[in-house]
Amino acid sequence: MKKIRYETLLPLYHWMWKRWRERRWERFRRSIQPALTDKVLDVGGCAYDWQGRGDVIGTVDLLNLLAAGESGEAAGSPKMRCIQGDGRALEFGARAYEIVYSNSVVEHVGDWGDQQAFATEVRRVGQRLWIQTPARACPVEPHYLGLFLHWFPAAWQVPLARWTSVVGLTGAADLQSIASTTRLLTKREFRVLFPDCEIWTERLLWVLPKSYVAIRR
Repeated sequence: MKKIRYETLLPLYHWMWKRWRERRWERFRRSIQPALTDKVLDVGGCAYDWQGRGDVIGTVDLLNLLAAGESGEAAGSPKMRCIQGDGRALEFGARAYEIVYSNSVVEHVGDWGDQQAFATEVRRVGQRLWIQTPARACPVEPHYLGLFLHWFPAAWQVPLARWTSVVGLTGAADLQSIASTTRLLTKREFRVLFPDCEIWTERLLWVLPKSYVAIRR
């Protein structure tokens, strides 16, 4: 499923998204303490996420099921290489990368068994980890941009989303594709996937869980 750039849909969301992005980046810098000499593997990532980060990160490999052919030629960006691969079966040796990073990907890799395989592989390949996923406990479903939809049975989600979500009302993405390729995780499940990591809960309005990040320093 192509990643939806929700920040382009609404000016308010765009403003909030930029604040969340910068706040998360600062937490990443403090927690992981990357060096310019570190090799970063971004599983499921895109070049946009690293633009302007060349003063902190020197090299990033962007791994996706289909290599997109993006590069880091923009001023101030790290050197980037797009490679093809599957996060559930990484073709790298143990601790091959100083940092393995992934943003909003593990909820899209398949069922619980696929998510376990993904977690096992990134933990094997990375010396340090930063793995983020939206929180199932958040009342706002981030893929539909609607309230409470992910708490309903799967068969109800698409009909409800069509009339009660931003994506459904604007036609920004295929609702059936979202429903069939998304499995949000609870915090308990996320802890099971990343038992050797600190789990940071990013919050919406300082109260509601927005996302979880597994951090291994």
